[in-house]
Amino acid sequence: MTSIEPVQMDLFSCVPDGSREHHDPQSRDHPRETLRRLLSDDLEFHGEDTGYATHNFHAFPARFPPQLPRKFISYLTQPGEIVLDPMAGSGTTVVEAMILGRYGIGVDIDPLAISLASVKTTPIDPGEIIRIARPIFQNAIAALHHERNTLREAFEAYFDSDTKKFIDYWFREDTQLELFCIAREIKAISDATLRRFFQIALSSIIITKSGGVSMAYDLAHTRPHKKEGKIPRSAIEEFQKRLKKNVKTIAKLNNLKGKGTILCSDAQAVSLRDDSIDLIVTSPPYASNAIDYMRAHKFSLVWFGYNIGSLSKKRSDYIGGERIRNSPAYALPEYTEYIISQLGDRDLKKAHVLRRYYSEMYLCLSEMYRVLKPKRTAVVVVGSSTMRGVNIEAGRCLAEIGQNVGFDLVGIGQRRLDRDRRMMPAGIGGNSRSRIEERMHKEYVLGFCKLK
Repeated sequence: MTSIEPVQMDLFSCVPDGSREHHDPQSRDHPRETLRRLLSDDLEFHGEDTGYATHNFHAFPARFPPQLPRKFISYLTQPGEIVLDPMAGSGTTVVEAMILGRYGIGVDIDPLAISLASVKTTPIDPGEIIRIARPIFQNAIAALHHERNTLREAFEAYFDSDTKKFIDYWFREDTQLELFCIAREIKAISDATLRRFFQIALSSIIITKSGGVSMAYDLAHTRPHKKEGKIPRSAIEEFQKRLKKNVKTIAKLNNLKGKGTILCSDAQAVSLRDDSIDLIVTSPPYASNAIDYMRAHKFSLVWFGYNIGSLSKKRSDYIGGERIRNSPAYALPEYTEYIISQLGDRDLKKAHVLRRYYSEMYLCLSEMYRVLKPKRTAVVVVGSSTMRGVNIEAGRCLAEIGQNVGFDLVGIGQRRLDRDRRMMPAGIGGNSRSRIEERMHKEYVLGFCKLK
């Protein structure tokens, strides 16, 4: 297990006016009753600012609005208590826990997610960033102007053949050399925290909602398509702009309130003690790689030393992946088995994929139950989806599985997706209602309580 040192920051100055929650701990209901009430509230938060604090550091697919975890953290925990997100993604829950003076723990296995969440929860001296940035740009520009042939030779020798094919397809030659120069300079930074900060800044100009320095049509929504004739912006110029923006944000992160830790660990086997967590707020991935994180993340990760082959292998280990060989296959609760059988009547292979997903989520929910303290609560935000025309009823099935592992199901809230904010896969060619959009329009907010 790889861990990041606990992080400390005060983000209250970054939170929009009127968004800070203050509650008298002595007047709290039992957490179960509080959770029931919260699930009946408006959970959509459409139109609210989602880019405050460090939430705007990097685009990330299917990220829930920070107001959602903040609501549950505010009412269901007290300052100093521990909040866990076992499928942390970009670290939204951990950042919100820290804003509110809690101790946030995020767990993930995706290399870009781990780096991003770590950067978003780690204060850095802006002066150090500026000091290191100057030679990065000076050296990169000098190499591009005066050592182009040598640079091209180093570039060709650095990547294996499959990774090179991927880069050649998605990046223009001038962009390739600019990115290679910057990445090479970043790799030479000895301090891991600073190195990661610069890597995320570079990644954020590659994986974007629009524009970006690759030839992809859209990377932030994870379904990239090559846009012939696209003239990408200068990677060096875009990197400079992004660094300036991120430095301004980092400069606001001071005066300790909360703490955070990001762990590289599998949500199916979390490296935490029994009965140690005060609240869980998380959002599992979709089944069958409907939101394929690695499809987009590899556009950045190849510049940081990962090869396409290793990334493809890692992708198959993600929850919701389509690999079924050697995957867990448990006897699941009655209604979940019924949904799997319905899909099996149309596509047996897809039914096996869905069984893998619900089996892995069974393990995840079991771990959540194990680490949660008695009489405390867990919130699981899960999207609706269809496979081969069959509604897999993820909300109902995960609710059933949660009860099966021991949780008391307090209730199920619903929220309509704000597609622009939630960054779901976009329509292609002007089709604003693509097939994937049609099957991802609603989320279910499952509320569980561990009674004993």
